[in-house]
Amino acid sequence: MYLFFVWNLFLAVIPCMLSSSLIQSRKKKLHWIIFIAWILFFPNALYIITDLVHLRERNNIPLWFDVILIFSAAINGLIMAFISLYQVELFLQLKFNNKKTNLILYSCLLISFFGIYIGRFLRWNSWDIFFSPFKFLFEIIQPFINPLQHPRTWGVTIIFFLFFGIFYFIIKKLPGLIIKPGN
Repeated sequence: MYLFFVWNLFLAVIPCMLSSSLIQSRKKKLHWIIFIAWILFFPNALYIITDLVHLRERNNIPLWFDVILIFSAAINGLIMAFISLYQVELFLQLKFNNKKTNLILYSCLLISFFGIYIGRFLRWNSWDIFFSPFKFLFEIIQPFINPLQHPRTWGVTIIFFLFFGIFYFIIKKLPGLIIKPGN
């Protein structure tokens, strides 16, 4: 029943691979291409937390089993998301001052949570921008044209942004949790 977790976890690995290659790449021309690809795929790592909507009683399977299964997939997605975000932050710190880095980083988070809304509620995928670009753009531009007609869009986006933005900030501040390069 939960085979889609395999796919969702695979999609969560992609931004980790992209952020790792962003830091390791010596070719400066590739940096921004990798960064843009990272922005497109980063919401997938955070998206897994929304799979908690699938939690419900099923015949012959205890609820606690599904709770552990879904929660473990969600935690793995979040771990990959935070590792990826931290690697991108390190990359940005090499290019910009702290103020610009934070602005770019939190803008990426805001865009990502809008992407999560697009995926969970509008049922679009990252690759749809390539296969149905006009339909995709038409649908996602509507909340910007008429923001008051889309309270759920902005509610979900802002709540996730605040929750995970604060959560990421707290995780970074925990002593010894994140190993700095060279340590």
